[in-house]
Amino acid sequence: MDSLESRWVFRGKDESKIEDEEDNTDVSYGAGVDSEDEDSPVQCLIRTEPLVDSFDVEALEVHGAHRSDYEDFGIGRRIIHAFQTLGVVFGDVGTSPLYTFSVMFSKALINGDEDVIGALSLVLYTLLVIPLVKYVLIVLWANDDGEGGTFALYSLICQHAKVSLLPNQVPSNTRISGFMLKVTSLELERSLKIKERLETSLTLKKLLLMLVLAGTSMVIADGIVTPAMSVMSVVGGLKVGVGAIEQNEVVMISVAFLVILFSVQKFGKSQVGLAAGPALFIWFCSLAGIGIYNLVKHDARVLRAFNLVHIYLYFKRNSVNVWYALGGCLLCATGSEAMFADLCYFSVRSIQLTFVFLVLPCLLLGYLGQAAYLIGNHNGAEHAFFSSIPSGAFQPVLLIANIAALIASRAMTTATFLCIKQSSALGCFPRLKIIHTSKRFMGQIYIPVINWFLLGVCLVMVCSISSINEIGNVYGIAELGVMMMTTILVTIVMLLIWQMHIIIVLSFVIFFLGFESTFFSSILWSVPDGSWIILVFGVIMFVIMWIWNYGSKLKYETEVTQKLPMDLMRELGCNLGTIRAPGIGLLYNELAKGVPAIFGQFITTLPAIHSMIIFVCVKYVPVPVVPQNERFYFRRLCPKSYHIFRCIARYGYKDVRKENHQVFEQLLIDSLEKYIRREAQ
Repeated sequence: MDSLESRWVFRGKDESKIEDEEDNTDVSYGAGVDSEDEDSPVQCLIRTEPLVDSFDVEALEVHGAHRSDYEDFGIGRRIIHAFQTLGVVFGDVGTSPLYTFSVMFSKALINGDEDVIGALSLVLYTLLVIPLVKYVLIVLWANDDGEGGTFALYSLICQHAKVSLLPNQVPSNTRISGFMLKVTSLELERSLKIKERLETSLTLKKLLLMLVLAGTSMVIADGIVTPAMSVMSVVGGLKVGVGAIEQNEVVMISVAFLVILFSVQKFGKSQVGLAAGPALFIWFCSLAGIGIYNLVKHDARVLRAFNLVHIYLYFKRNSVNVWYALGGCLLCATGSEAMFADLCYFSVRSIQLTFVFLVLPCLLLGYLGQAAYLIGNHNGAEHAFFSSIPSGAFQPVLLIANIAALIASRAMTTATFLCIKQSSALGCFPRLKIIHTSKRFMGQIYIPVINWFLLGVCLVMVCSISSINEIGNVYGIAELGVMMMTTILVTIVMLLIWQMHIIIVLSFVIFFLGFESTFFSSILWSVPDGSWIILVFGVIMFVIMWIWNYGSKLKYETEVTQKLPMDLMRELGCNLGTIRAPGIGLLYNELAKGVPAIFGQFITTLPAIHSMIIFVCVKYVPVPVVPQNERFYFRRLCPKSYHIFRCIARYGYKDVRKENHQVFEQLLIDSLEKYIRREAQ
């Protein structure tokens, strides 16, 4: 919107001359070109024409919008991907029946059959509200061109409003916004006001980035707790089938399983997902089968739990204890954020179809069956799932449960890799070695350092906190932290991008934020029991990302203030005061505009300089993937006789820079040749 308006700007006396020269040499990119001369001491205030051709602004525009790799798939391929989602996306939420009732009834003891029905009613509606309504039906659509997670939401907002505080941004970036509002309405006016408020308030920009970093730190924390919880709960089932086993032995077996789990992480999600799909399919079928068996054998009265009045009566009988047990109830919705964070691996439709028609029915039957068993066996609440298994099927179900737990533990580990990759690309996390595990899909990555770091912290947690109930408290805090941040960011998307009616937006934020805050208030009381560990870890990760972001911005701003003035370049002349030797010199720097200070040391120290100089800046733009044919963007930095060019190499936050430097340079030179040919035409 702003780039279509006239403006008053400061301009140096010599700047128009440079622009005139560039106008004649850069025909293919339009007439008005930003001058690199920002250091001219003599300036005057003039009114400009609408600005339509700023170099660094155009470098942020990627016209070949990346679309999801799954859009071109046929029905057969979609079915395969829907099957793969079981092993990659739904493993976490699929194994929640292993521990949900056990943690709940450890805080609110069963005093009668009605307590079982009331607890079941809480679980059923939590499962329907958070994973189904919030994530599957709403949040999955708030994706950034097929990418999910907190940073994808932030990138989506940044594309529609100038709110980015990420490094490698320059002042002239504020002259453009991809804010694409087309329909005149009250919602449009409200969106424009919100956009203006966000863009003009530095405090709101910082608060928005803090929310994103806080959500990301909770995702990383979740990647630690999820494997510990899943593996410990399923190995704890051995106590039901093998009476002589001790808790120390359970911990040792869990440690062995965790080492195996993180060791196979490097083989990639596509291969493991295809192998894990059948295993998780058998697991979900087992859940449904055991549930139906218990409903038929024990008590079908538990179907009354679909009546909401039982939740009210449950709180009325045991108000304080039930409130404490809400943290355990939330465990039935664990893995909901993984559905969104792992969106890049699969399409929205495949995740929705798999959840609605397979995952959700099997989970509902599983919880109904456990409740039917507990009505007549109140003492079996400590290991509700394993106690409800028919004696003849215990061994095979225990085996498939162990396999499912190992697979399920990968869900948040996968999401952790994605969040760290995105935060690193956008300047909020140290750069790490990233291995691309698929030749076809860009999103399938593996980060060795993070993988072994998660394993180490996970082993420490399992060895120090051996109680499932305490780990459940830790789990709840990590999950709720991510969920609440997602709710706030999606609310901004609804107002700013979707332009939904204010009543709908208020209903969404009040209902879901209030719903999650109720659970959060319950879990906070368990902080002294061990949950403080994950809070401390989350704070540490948040501080690391905030400091790294601040340092990246400070480094870039320092380079901007120390760049060489264009007056000096003019005084040196086209030979730059030295000998121009044949060849092409690439000088890498962070500046998207201006001449870096290091170039002054080159021309004063070296006896000669290349006849053609290219200043290369690698810049991440707020889109998932930049097409290869739009990777490089060129502009002359000085008059044509200087043979000096500016090149911006553009990458999306999901791009993996896997080419070696020879290939990168060859692609750059080829793109420069095309640019010069277009310029000559």
